[in-house]
Amino acid sequence: MNELRDLLGDLVADVDSVFLFSPNASFFEGFESLDDEVVVVGPENALDAEPFVELPLDFTDLEGRLRFGIEGALEQGIVDEGEEVLCVTEVLDGTENTLVRVQTNDFSPSGVYDLFVNSRAEAGVVRDVFEVAIELGKKGQKGKPVGALFVVGDAGKVMNKSRPLSYNPFEKSHVHVGDPIVNVMLKEFSRLDGAFVISDAGKIVSAYRYLEPSAEGVDIPKGLGARHMAAGAITRDTNATAIVLSESDGLVRAFKGGELVLEIDPEEY
Repeated sequence: MNELRDLLGDLVADVDSVFLFSPNASFFEGFESLDDEVVVVGPENALDAEPFVELPLDFTDLEGRLRFGIEGALEQGIVDEGEEVLCVTEVLDGTENTLVRVQTNDFSPSGVYDLFVNSRAEAGVVRDVFEVAIELGKKGQKGKPVGALFVVGDAGKVMNKSRPLSYNPFEKSHVHVGDPIVNVMLKEFSRLDGAFVISDAGKIVSAYRYLEPSAEGVDIPKGLGARHMAAGAITRDTNATAIVLSESDGLVRAFKGGELVLEIDPEEY
């Protein structure tokens, strides 16, 4: 028992900040008297906590939840790289029952916070499109690798900077990404050329779009092709986010502001 007490003492000793993930009011009040800075991470700031990091997605995996909270706190300047933080979160039965001590640089910057929080499109829409690309990357199209390009948000400007390659099957529809049946349609149409254009709220505006922004000045990593260049260029010229599944290496990449902000292997997601 003494060894357990020592272990818990080591876990909480000399931390720079305590991160509380979606705490209830009484639990939060129990930490207010701490000398350490207390950071609340959650979907909304119902406790009027300061500082606060918005958690727009329901991360079911512990690592994703911690990574998002820490990246958000780093971006807001709440904590600095290399600081020790204690994360208090729930894993079972809706109570705060897990303590994790990490350094803020234990997670390599992934761009996940910027991708979801600072995008024009709704966070849930970005997530739904991202998951379609991830699933396509895992399964391909009829067992074969497939490439795809999804442009999410600022759909009016994106349409003005692109032209149709074929008949738009979504022209008179009002379907939204995230619906399981619609996601199956997206995977099927991904076999054909062109980009999908999706509105801020998730409505599928078009398929088969050829993006026409100038690629001049767009800097993407060597080895990436025309699909990635188009993604970089369209996000530089609009407020859209582009999510690309590479047919050659199978990775899913996200672009914002003309830059690559996230790269993930679907098999590890």
